[in-house]
Amino acid sequence: MITQDNIERLASSLLDAYDAGVQVSPVSKSFPELDMVEAYGIAHRISARRMKRGERRVGCKIGFTNRTIWPIYGVTGPMWGPIWNTTLHELSDGPVALPDLPQPRLEPEIIFGLKSAAYAGMTLAEIAECIDWVSHGFEIVFSPFPNWQFTGADTAAAFGLHGALYLGERRKLDAALVTTLPDMRLELQGPGNTCLIGSGADVLDGPLHALGFLLDTLAEDHDAPPLTAGQIVTTGTLTDAVPIASGHQWKTKIDGIDIPGADISFL
Repeated sequence: MITQDNIERLASSLLDAYDAGVQVSPVSKSFPELDMVEAYGIAHRISARRMKRGERRVGCKIGFTNRTIWPIYGVTGPMWGPIWNTTLHELSDGPVALPDLPQPRLEPEIIFGLKSAAYAGMTLAEIAECIDWVSHGFEIVFSPFPNWQFTGADTAAAFGLHGALYLGERRKLDAALVTTLPDMRLELQGPGNTCLIGSGADVLDGPLHALGFLLDTLAEDHDAPPLTAGQIVTTGTLTDAVPIASGHQWKTKIDGIDIPGADISFL
């Protein structure tokens, strides 16, 4: 068991590293038995510090919902972390500043905006009724730990590796979109003829399933905030996360669903 003093110390260390844009040793190196409950305890203390300094939570990111990439990162299941008003952005035609974070990577994702509170135990149809709009955009993730080496619990402690979220065009979630989300196909194109392909079904069988996972996970954690109207949830990368650098330009093409692709470039 990690003591409360250690949880506070680890929270301070991870937040200080985030603010400085540097890496630290994985928590699991010092505490090999670190579990998800303890990891989220650390993450909640980080959230409390961020709110105390004026940041506002606006939703959640879900990570590692894409089962195809679990062997790449040595994880065995999803996790989640908060999205902040300071990390949420709109996609625009111009280039964006690359966050000053270590080893950043880009993830193409399906994003939901809630019109009402959602809860554990809801059916997919009931979850869909809580959603106002759907968007395709990009999450920038980073590794607080050297060389992207960590356990799943490490990533939960480190607020889900979340660096920034860029929202694309919003579409009202209607019955047609609900039906086609699992079958959508996305192609991510970038520098050096990079091309990665993913589908909606890769994220826990579909983005709505991913949101269902999040609802169940939040319900099991009495310190986790509920999902309420107006909040945003990004449901996990449809491809592997790709390393990004200044000067990079990335774009997506989407088939099988009435949502446009997106472009992002970095200063």
